[in-house]
Amino acid sequence: MTQGPKIIAGAWRGRRLVAPAGLETRPTNVRARQAAFDMLLHAPWGGNAFLRQAQVLDVFAGTGAYGLEALSRGALSAVFFERAPAALAALRQNIAACRAEASAQVIAGDALAPPPGRPHQLVFLDPPYGQDYVPRALGALAARGWLAPGAVVLAELGPGDEWAPAMLLAERRHGPARLVFATL
Repeated sequence: MTQGPKIIAGAWRGRRLVAPAGLETRPTNVRARQAAFDMLLHAPWGGNAFLRQAQVLDVFAGTGAYGLEALSRGALSAVFFERAPAALAALRQNIAACRAEASAQVIAGDALAPPPGRPHQLVFLDPPYGQDYVPRALGALAARGWLAPGAVVLAELGPGDEWAPAMLLAERRHGPARLVFATL
């Protein structure tokens, strides 16, 4: 394991997360995650009240930085989807280090073939770049009951990734990443 990103704000502000060594996991850089939460918390479709009532779904979770950041800032609960063994070990270690076991659930599986679930209002998708996972994962998650009507989705897309949501809320670029907020 290597040193990964830090939690930016909230109860666990400054806590350093661990990340698996190698290239299998690409943690979102801190500036992009800060920008995503700034957009979420200052938009008319977001805000602190929205976040504090949200059940969060962190898909392609990696280190769990998005979901743990949301929990640190007061989200009710988070479910993390991850299938890579090294990333799962880091994710579980990060949840334990934050003492978030009571509000966090890890699903060791593929978001493209999820088990049945319960609806979530805030969804983070940070998949490997260049494989167009976002539309396929959202379709699979919706079909299995993971997405609440009107859910706010943040997708981090890489160069060449495409997703054209019907209800675009906001979009920003941060280096090679494109942050896209939409509602379902």
